[in-house]
Amino acid sequence: MFKKILIANRGEIACRVAATARRLGIQTVAVYSDADRDAQHVHACDEAVHIGGPAPRDSYLQWQRILDAAKSSGAQAVHPGYGFLSENEAFAQACADAGLVFIGPPPSAILAMGLKAESKRLMEAAQVPLVPGYHGADQDPALLKREADRIGYPVLIKASAGGGGKGMRAVYGADEFDAALASCKREAINSFGDDAVLIERYVQKPRHIEIQVFGDSHGDCVYLFERDCSVQRRHQKVLEEAPAPGMTPERRAQMGEAAVAAAKAVGYVGAGTVEFIAEQDGRFYFMEMNTRLQVEHPVTEAITGQDLVEWQLRVASGEPLPVKQSELRMHGHAIEARICAENPDGGFLPATGTLDVARWPAHVAFQRGDVRIDAGVREGDAISPYYDSMVAKLIVWGEDRAQALARLDLALRDTHIVGLQTNVAFLRRCAATHSFANADLDTGLIERERAVLFDQPGLPLEVAAAAVVAHTLAVEAGRQSTDPWSACDGWRMFGSATRRFDLAQGDMHHEVLLSRHHRGGMTLTAAGETLDFAVQSTDTETHELFLGSERIRVKTYAQGERVAVFAPTGSAVLTEVDVIAHAGDSPSEGGRLTAPMPGKLIAFLAQAGDTVTKGQPLAVMEAMKMEHTISSPRDGKVAELLFAVGDQVGDGAELLKLEVEKV
Repeated sequence: MFKKILIANRGEIACRVAATARRLGIQTVAVYSDADRDAQHVHACDEAVHIGGPAPRDSYLQWQRILDAAKSSGAQAVHPGYGFLSENEAFAQACADAGLVFIGPPPSAILAMGLKAESKRLMEAAQVPLVPGYHGADQDPALLKREADRIGYPVLIKASAGGGGKGMRAVYGADEFDAALASCKREAINSFGDDAVLIERYVQKPRHIEIQVFGDSHGDCVYLFERDCSVQRRHQKVLEEAPAPGMTPERRAQMGEAAVAAAKAVGYVGAGTVEFIAEQDGRFYFMEMNTRLQVEHPVTEAITGQDLVEWQLRVASGEPLPVKQSELRMHGHAIEARICAENPDGGFLPATGTLDVARWPAHVAFQRGDVRIDAGVREGDAISPYYDSMVAKLIVWGEDRAQALARLDLALRDTHIVGLQTNVAFLRRCAATHSFANADLDTGLIERERAVLFDQPGLPLEVAAAAVVAHTLAVEAGRQSTDPWSACDGWRMFGSATRRFDLAQGDMHHEVLLSRHHRGGMTLTAAGETLDFAVQSTDTETHELFLGSERIRVKTYAQGERVAVFAPTGSAVLTEVDVIAHAGDSPSEGGRLTAPMPGKLIAFLAQAGDTVTKGQPLAVMEAMKMEHTISSPRDGKVAELLFAVGDQVGDGAELLKLEVEKV
């Protein structure tokens, strides 16, 4: 076993590897960028080495700096985590050349599975089921058209060297093929420098099912059952679960054996995932192999009781697999939800900011348990634009799927994040949809359930307002002394005392009235309705509301005038406006178009003097590894561009001035 390893990654996977290594008596070395100097993974390791600027290309992708850090620290091996260099065969080879063990597959396996067309030729030779299609080297458009006609429409054109949906088109008829092929080839050459494509039958209502495989250097390979990862947005997974609902033992064995055959075909060593596209009738086809540990590996750990990171360290040090295929068992059901800093209602636009509050449900920190949190951030940490938007992974386990679903809902309900937008409420709605609850799964689930997933009303105003009032009363009660003149309860010998609260929610302003009656009792008037009101507060954050006939437990977190409210039925953020403090404030200046997040300005799509219409794309920014188009909020004329292409801009920075055209 190694004495010291370097972790060439960041975030929750670096923290997880460090925790497992410590349990095995292995020292760890972290690497960090300018943006990560005080990150959780740095503190989780025994040593830390600075490797460059905040952008990945200036730090985590600078593999020579990582190799230098490993050598100077005395590390014997490098764990790549996932993302960054984890599937880079040149980096794996450079580790070997430097005398370091790469904790992953051999470079030849990474290379073999890196190109879609080549990997499918290998899988065909290994008798792994493939989607009917054409994966040949001859790229003559007439031949490709004949192959599409032979396969039968609809077909999918895919860039051979691609990924992430680029260079990919579904074609539903022969008359559409030529234009779609030309478009795919243009996109492929621009994105990957290679316009080669493959043609496959387009599977309708597909499920995304993947098999966890593990090989050792002694020639053994096993599969640790399957995960269903069908719930996706923009080709990225949202919810993952194991085992796959509706999977029969016979089909599981067929898919597992096919995955092992795929791994053995390339001499695979370490953790890997063979991904299949599956039809609703159970037929399955090889899609690709991820030659690394996957983000969703905790659900496999939860149902098998195995620690896959420990397996990685043991196998990389030359040990055989700890168990044989016949010894592996499944128990229960596990679901993982990816908590991301993003705005689902705004096209999943990534969000940045500070985690002013990050409160997790009660959980166990490691392996099987009712609830597990894998997070690489702490309360007070910043989510920057330089890395992906994932904040944490929430994993639940139950004796069966119904129990796991119930635990997922409760755990998401008790996840309270304040300071930036997240997808927590969206995840809760996803899990509650008819399709997911009834295991009617396919990659189109989110689009199919749009009506109940997006632009949903938040917490009712009267509940949110009552919570803000409860928070204010609890703060005032904490200031009260034994002096009766310090009381802030508005007591009157005769009559009632009414107090006004001015609350803002988005662009809406609301007047809320709290009335205390001299004979006891209170009423709250909000949204045009007056309800009996009482509250019991444990502290300034924890309250039990009695509102009309309802009894509601809420949590409140205040930052200045803003109060975030979390209740069992949802959440809301309100501003308790101090009218006197804001006297004289003027409306914000119009004609501004600002950056929705920090990032790099990639392009302006209009120039000064251009007339534009509402919704017209005006600028493109890059943040969190993705491009985001910013559109005009109104009709008008571009008066001035305030930045140059290539500039880094801050959140809220004014990008250009937009004038309303005079009629």
